[in-house]
Amino acid sequence: MAIEQTLVLIKPDAIKKSLTGHILTHLARADLEIVAARMVRVEKTLAEEHYIALKGQPFFEELIDYITGRLHACTKVLALVYSGENAIQKVRVLCGATNPEEADPTSIRGAYGRITTKGVFENVIHASADPRDAEREIKLWFTPEDVLDPIYPVKEQVWNGIKTRVWA
Repeated sequence: MAIEQTLVLIKPDAIKKSLTGHILTHLARADLEIVAARMVRVEKTLAEEHYIALKGQPFFEELIDYITGRLHACTKVLALVYSGENAIQKVRVLCGATNPEEADPTSIRGAYGRITTKGVFENVIHASADPRDAEREIKLWFTPEDVLDPIYPVKEQVWNGIKTRVWA
């Protein structure tokens, strides 16, 4: 099995309902290592870039309002990078189906997600779908300085006389 990384986002509805600890406990079952974590106030531009593949879908704007916290009056998201053998599949199994009503009741979405009366999926968590999405998403949400273990190639860049590392 290959060592992989995956992005996990604990979404605003989960933060507002104080589910973070419960979700992290579920994720601990995957026996993976957290190599990056940060609280993020999600701006619209980040949300749109994150969900770029869904642009044009009728639910796109609602999805942006959800991840930016407009639907829950909570603008925080906990972003994490998990690393380890078969990380993507392990995390996705623990998350459960995107639709909380179809998710295994013992999964994160099955236990804590819901569908509102307006039909909005409040599924409390995001997890990368595959290695390509994971790399794109991790590079979008984190800088190389944020990630404790080197996972992707980086290069040095000088800006205003200050050396920094950026994704290559």
